[in-house]
Amino acid sequence: MGETTYRVVNALGRGAIRALGMRVHWSGLEHLPEEGPVLLAATHVSFLDFLLLEHAALEQGRFLRFLTRHDVWDVPLVGAAMTAMRHVPVDRAAPAGAYLEARRLLVEGEAVCVFPEAGLSHSYTVRPLMRGAVALARETGVPVLPVALWGPQRIWSVGRTDARGRKPRPDLTRGRRVDVSIGAPLHVAPDDDPVATTHVLGSRLTAMLEGLQSLPEHRPAAGEHAPWYPAHLGGHAPTRGEAASLDLVPRAAVRPTWGPDCDGLAASPATPAGW
Repeated sequence: MGETTYRVVNALGRGAIRALGMRVHWSGLEHLPEEGPVLLAATHVSFLDFLLLEHAALEQGRFLRFLTRHDVWDVPLVGAAMTAMRHVPVDRAAPAGAYLEARRLLVEGEAVCVFPEAGLSHSYTVRPLMRGAVALARETGVPVLPVALWGPQRIWSVGRTDARGRKPRPDLTRGRRVDVSIGAPLHVAPDDDPVATTHVLGSRLTAMLEGLQSLPEHRPAAGEHAPWYPAHLGGHAPTRGEAASLDLVPRAAVRPTWGPDCDGLAASPATPAGW
């Protein structure tokens, strides 16, 4: 029943990709094994990231088990489908259950995907990271695959509200290019320090994300107002400092030593601890 539900959802996802005329490019698929346990740690730039990650994973015949916000399960029918597909609800106020379920899935040989930023980045840089991905890898011996996405933020993502207080609406312009890049495995030894290794993960994700952002196909045109492009690369998204008041970052997140403006990055408002 669960995989049947997943196949139906994937078919709907492929239909949405075709309807929007998305030009999806992926790289590094050879790092995603066709079977056996694996843990993906992905950047989070849009509300479409789940769809695009699974679209790439299907090339390797994998169904990804995502860790995602628990309130998604409150939506009628959606919650039942999420359970059938073996996705994992994460309650930031009580995250231990999600960690244990993710560990169980890895032991069973599943492909599990987490978003260690624990939310979308208003600055389109890699936010503070939770230690959960590294902790899972250290405990289970399963490698972490860093994953970067770029392009879907132009379709539907966060951003500054307008003068009427409205959030950005989806932009259904056809033909957008989207990139999904899967990096080489990061192996975490049982005695590795989780905070130090999370810094390594943050640096890898930043290098991969900026590599995609710097592609000529993704750069703004000369003189173009680009709120969908990071400020430190010449775009008009909020700077990291400005985004600190917009991003809801859990208190337990590891503060960046990666990306721009690390020294002056102010602490984000206190939110539940998460994992």
